[in-house]
Amino acid sequence: MITLKTAKCGDSCTVVKLHGTGVTKRRIMDMGITKGTPIFIRKVAPLGDPIEIKIRGYELSIRKEDAEIIEIQ
Repeated sequence: MITLKTAKCGDSCTVVKLHGTGVTKRRIMDMGITKGTPIFIRKVAPLGDPIEIKIRGYELSIRKEDAEIIEIQ
């Protein structure tokens, strides 16, 4: 399983599945990260947290903790 946490700067990928539950999964989905959505990794902070992505025409920063539950291909 490849997650958004392991993606490198400049990669393009697609969301395959969200592995979270409850409030965490709902919050991720409310940000527009849903199955089949294309994502471009714009920047990764020097220590790896947060990760800046471009999704649905806007930039979004997410924590490594949240990126870990987003399976990509």
